[in-house]
Amino acid sequence: MNLAHWAALAVTAFVAILLVALLRRNNSPPVQRFFTKPIAAIALAWLVFAALTAIAAPWLAPYRPSQQLDIVALTNRPPSWIHPLGTDAFSRDLLSRIFYGGRVSLGVGILAMAVAIVAGGTIGTVAGYFRRGLDGPLMRMVDVGLAVPRIFLVLAVTALGSGLTLGPLILLLGLTGWFATSRLVRAEVLVLRDAPFVQAARAAGAAPWRVIVRDVVPNAAAPMIVSAALGIGNVMLLEAALSFLGVGVQPPAASWGNMIADGRDQLATAPWTTIAPGLAIALVVMALNAVGDALHDALDPRR
Repeated sequence: MNLAHWAALAVTAFVAILLVALLRRNNSPPVQRFFTKPIAAIALAWLVFAALTAIAAPWLAPYRPSQQLDIVALTNRPPSWIHPLGTDAFSRDLLSRIFYGGRVSLGVGILAMAVAIVAGGTIGTVAGYFRRGLDGPLMRMVDVGLAVPRIFLVLAVTALGSGLTLGPLILLLGLTGWFATSRLVRAEVLVLRDAPFVQAARAAGAAPWRVIVRDVVPNAAAPMIVSAALGIGNVMLLEAALSFLGVGVQPPAASWGNMIADGRDQLATAPWTTIAPGLAIALVVMALNAVGDALHDALDPRR
């Protein structure tokens, strides 16, 4: 199983967890607060639709993403009944490439953000709970990471080689995106470490790691969930920018970013080649931001 299949499985797991959580807690106050904003329900529905189309791409796409249909007669054809989104400069069906590109773009965003959440959550929890001897050095490292623009870090690493495959690209995007998450988690853990139930667990003789795993982390999950929802969109935009520059997802694999790059030279004569992938990524990122904002309000303990 290659990384594209793992990306599709990550998207499937994301949708499954989301649907199960909504079904099991549909009467809970956080879920009710989440749906108080109509835009949140619309954004969630769009994300589920985008994820399901990405998962079902082999069955929904009429053609293979790299299949050249007719390089002479079907080059840069406008949208039609046969090709609803038109074709590109290589006579490839854009609808098929949008479906398959969604698997890569969404998969990269989810997997990279999972790496960032694990790294940032671990470092933030350790810094906030143990404090002395660890908090200072770890937070100074976070300060350095936040001070350097992320795109500069990514481009500096990619410049050292001749291009990144999908796996290293996911790791690179994840390992350069955990700094803000670690600060959020640290702030939450600083409050929780002095909470009565945590002090009771320590007084009962529980080991520090047992207290962290069973009492601290579950109660600090809210900022990590919100950070993940917002961060997936940021990673998708960063991947699209890298693919547009030619250092992200490499052809013939389709991603929304390199689809925009493929159509940039035909923007005046065949604008649909860039509008379709650009609109896809814009709608998904806006939906993720709306869902993240609604999750922030729904999981806020002060409400």
